[in-house]
Amino acid sequence: MPIRYILKQLLMPPGVLLLLILLGWWLRRRFPRVSAVCFFTGLGGLCLMSLPALTQWGAQWLEREPALAESQWSTLAQRADAIVILGAGREQNDPGWGSVDQPGIWALERLRYAARLARASGLPLAATGGLHYGQPPSEAALMADSMGRDYGLPIRWLEEESRTTWENGQFSAKLLQPQGIRRVVLVTQAWHMPRARWSFEQAGFEVVTAPMGYFSASYERPLGGWLPESRAIWQSSMLLNEVIGLLAYPIVYGPQPQVASKNE
Repeated sequence: MPIRYILKQLLMPPGVLLLLILLGWWLRRRFPRVSAVCFFTGLGGLCLMSLPALTQWGAQWLEREPALAESQWSTLAQRADAIVILGAGREQNDPGWGSVDQPGIWALERLRYAARLARASGLPLAATGGLHYGQPPSEAALMADSMGRDYGLPIRWLEEESRTTWENGQFSAKLLQPQGIRRVVLVTQAWHMPRARWSFEQAGFEVVTAPMGYFSASYERPLGGWLPESRAIWQSSMLLNEVIGLLAYPIVYGPQPQVASKNE
């Protein structure tokens, strides 16, 4: 397992918050004031992350890409050359699937949406996603298998080397642009779209965004979303990861990505 994955889990919430709680307990005798700060910071952070109302509010900042109206799906071929589906991990060794790896839950959501878009527009499909800890098959290959078996659609291009969103864009460019594919419909979750769009635009693509899976979507919640939920902790972690990505990518790779944008 890569050391960077371990560090990420420890330094990102909820891992870092749990470490603060443990640190607070360890320092309780020698440094009671520091201990109290660590403990209540960790516990308070976990409480805030568990509130759906705060998660929805935070998601609104990231999820500014407008959804494609269904009436636009059939016209995508006039605006793009291909549909690109970003990989999103895998589920490993599930006995229900014969202990064969399957696309992750976010990838399945992307595949379903991309299948609808492909049928409506007639555009060819591409999938991007490399190996999981160096173990085959690639995320792109898993998505291609699922797309064929579940939706009866072929994925024409497989980019199987990338490990990050930035590499999704760079390696897809090496694969697609020599074949004349420069305008792409990008399929990923709304909270991931700002970083994904920026990465693909930096790779030289013209991007039509096709977001779904909005965390900011309104629905009925007990006590208006102020009752803690385990799901909110998971969603908050994803949002924080994206915020850090938006801040880090321009430092590492180039200029500041734009969060607010329009489907053009």
